[in-house]
Amino acid sequence: MSNYFELLKTIPDPEIPVIDIVELGIVRGVNILENGVVEVVITPTYSACPAMFNIEEDIVSLFNKNKIPVKVTTQMFPVWTTEWLTEEAREKLRNYGIVPPEKGHDENHLKVPIRCPRCNSTHTRMISRFGSTLCKASYQCNDCLEPFDYFKCH
Repeated sequence: MSNYFELLKTIPDPEIPVIDIVELGIVRGVNILENGVVEVVITPTYSACPAMFNIEEDIVSLFNKNKIPVKVTTQMFPVWTTEWLTEEAREKLRNYGIVPPEKGHDENHLKVPIRCPRCNSTHTRMISRFGSTLCKASYQCNDCLEPFDYFKCH
């Protein structure tokens, strides 16, 4: 099974290419079905996430290229949560300029200040609850004036 996870780790998230789909936490499991087909279970970050089609195609293509019969199953429950992001993914997001959700944040981003990924200031403001993708909000640092994305909690 771990070999299949290692294979899946080679697939980057189409919207955030610095992290892979395993680090993102959308790969929920790998099962071997009775007919020998490998079932990859994925959960979208949002129910309407357009990247899921690309991710499914990438999984099928990669497994077919490696001559491994595969079936991709999308599982909507339990609902994906930012708690499923690995610590490595959180660090990669920070380095890429996207603030990952931290412990104590809520979906309204009110409990803990959002820290600028460029200058580390907590003097930031939300520009829009909706960013470049459904899973991100747009922020700006009031000190360095740089805009940045915040990966929404849920």
